[in-house]
Amino acid sequence: MKRLFDVVCAVTGLVILGPIILLTAWLIRWNIGSPVFFKQDRPGLNGVPFILYKFRTMTNECDEYGKLLPDHKRLTPFGKLVRKLSLDELPQLYNVLKGEMSLVGPRPLLMEYLPLYTERQAMRHLVRPGITGLAQVSGRNAISWDERLEMDAQYVESRSWILDLKILLLTISKVFKSEGINQKGHATVEKFAGSKSIGGDHQ
Repeated sequence: MKRLFDVVCAVTGLVILGPIILLTAWLIRWNIGSPVFFKQDRPGLNGVPFILYKFRTMTNECDEYGKLLPDHKRLTPFGKLVRKLSLDELPQLYNVLKGEMSLVGPRPLLMEYLPLYTERQAMRHLVRPGITGLAQVSGRNAISWDERLEMDAQYVESRSWILDLKILLLTISKVFKSEGINQKGHATVEKFAGSKSIGGDHQ
């Protein structure tokens, strides 16, 4: 039933939000350039990689050595607006339609994080990743990695229709309030370097 709900909502969302998606794509092409979409391998259900789609919010500017500049130097004013309105997440409705993601679930993080998780944190991959999740409506990028990953584990343990509906309603509220988009002191969010509880440290 969850999968059916995801498909119905993804199709409905793509149809209703189609004009907004097309307009956002055109504005990104005009303000930032090509490509319009950001594509990256992310771990999905059981850690199996899939290609995540998002709207691009950063330029591809590099330093004199060919290395990408830091996020805060590549994130454009228009890109900040796209992120503030969460428009960059809309292409993930296609990932939901393909069955790679769900509307609600732990956010798909980087492949390089897989070996860094504790056994409990790795529970996040027992379900499909989501466009939004418990951690996103509880602080998003403004809370610590340990807190985010613990909430992901809690979601897996207690997931239900009621919880999913609550998360979806809270997500709408968070989008309008533009809360927790960036982590303090970062243009986006610092990288995960392992749990503090097992001796790791955040960089």
